[in-house]
Amino acid sequence: MTTFLGLPAGDCHSIAADNIVVVGVQDATPYEPGKASHSQDGPAAIRDASQKFAEWHDHYDFDIGAKLINLPKGRVVDIGEIDCDPNTPESNRTNIQATISGILGAGARPLVLGGDDSVPIPVLAAYKNHEPIWVIQVDAHLDWREERFGERLGWSSPMRRASEMGWVAGMVQIGIRGVGSAFVQDVRDAKEWGSKIVTARDVWRSGMSKALEQVPQDARVFVSLDLDAIDPAFMPGVMAQSPGGLNYWHIIDLFEWLSLHQNIVGCNIVELAPQRDVNGVSAMTAARIACSAISAMNKSSR
Repeated sequence: MTTFLGLPAGDCHSIAADNIVVVGVQDATPYEPGKASHSQDGPAAIRDASQKFAEWHDHYDFDIGAKLINLPKGRVVDIGEIDCDPNTPESNRTNIQATISGILGAGARPLVLGGDDSVPIPVLAAYKNHEPIWVIQVDAHLDWREERFGERLGWSSPMRRASEMGWVAGMVQIGIRGVGSAFVQDVRDAKEWGSKIVTARDVWRSGMSKALEQVPQDARVFVSLDLDAIDPAFMPGVMAQSPGGLNYWHIIDLFEWLSLHQNIVGCNIVELAPQRDVNGVSAMTAARIACSAISAMNKSSR
């Protein structure tokens, strides 16, 4: 297997406490049973793009202000892909939740490379016995649909499903913009639940730190990053392109802030659609963001 950044390969049985565990998820819950996710090849594309930096672990990374991999050898491992099939969504969710539960049970932290935005639902379900958590969603879309095409667990619904999980103590939704699948009532429901909605325009006006000040100090946070939060000028390789998005530095600022003020207990990076990428720039950017996520997860560990 080509591992992320050429990191050591592992498996579910070799995970140790304080590990940061990279794991890929190709499919979770499709709207059309049997139809592979538009992001099925996303994990492989991110791993492939990361190979450019595979021999640079000791090189200085100016984006994080330290070595590219500033952890003891073996602290970050890649356990490959969770066994998933678009024909068996229920089994997919079971396998995803069980794998993440195993990572958390070992005292480690997952970095999930998706897959489409239905992946966060079973990932967040695994935190049931590791509560409470705040969800930091970074996305162009609200993802608060009760159902779409009759499916309650698809990629238009992860934040509504998260709001129903008793271990999710709060939520900040950052980068929202444009027109998506949300209805007016969905926005009302999110606000009534207590979600803090920060539009992309808000971030451009006031910065990322202003958005994150709404999260309690030292809260346990899970970052759910849908790559379409980033403007298509920088991230063309997504299905739901929308102008006016965030840029790379907004995402780096987010991870830096969280590493200083909160405790990052996990992260997923979803919705890379390699078939829409331009010269591999989206996959490379996603790989660089994953590097920053690893650094931030390590620094925030407390």
